[in-house]
Amino acid sequence: MSNAEFKIEPVAPAHYAGVARLVLGIQRDEFGIPATYEEQPDLHDIAGFFRRGGGEFWVALAADAPVGTVGLLDIGGGQGALRKMFVARELRGENKGLAQQLLNRLLGHATSHGIHDVFLGTIDKFVAAHRFYAKNGFAMIDQRDLPAAFPRMHVDEMFFRRRSARS
Repeated sequence: MSNAEFKIEPVAPAHYAGVARLVLGIQRDEFGIPATYEEQPDLHDIAGFFRRGGGEFWVALAADAPVGTVGLLDIGGGQGALRKMFVARELRGENKGLAQQLLNRLLGHATSHGIHDVFLGTIDKFVAAHRFYAKNGFAMIDQRDLPAAFPRMHVDEMFFRRRSARS
């Protein structure tokens, strides 16, 4: 699938069920993460959860079906949390470009909304994602260095931070 075959746009309620299927499928079926829909309130009302302050949630669509997601949660003080970055298996990899486009959309939005520090939590199984984040300026940090407002999920094991220049 080429870049021309998917589009990235802010999430709409019509996407919610497909986003939940994509995210839960990757979490549970592909990586064996014991995550449920019920324990992820950010999947219940995605726009309501993310669209506060400078936050937003994007969905990548191919034939109107979600194939990628990323969300920015504004946690205050010029800081944000990157959440729910998932890409369908067939669209992963540097040569596909979808993950990079999703992250670029989030980082551009963050900067334009005064969010200069972006944090994320992930699990140790997402090794390719760790390399991707490092390539994009994220550095691993200790969980003690997370802001108090960071919404840590119980499965999070590793944490990253990306600082950008303040305007």
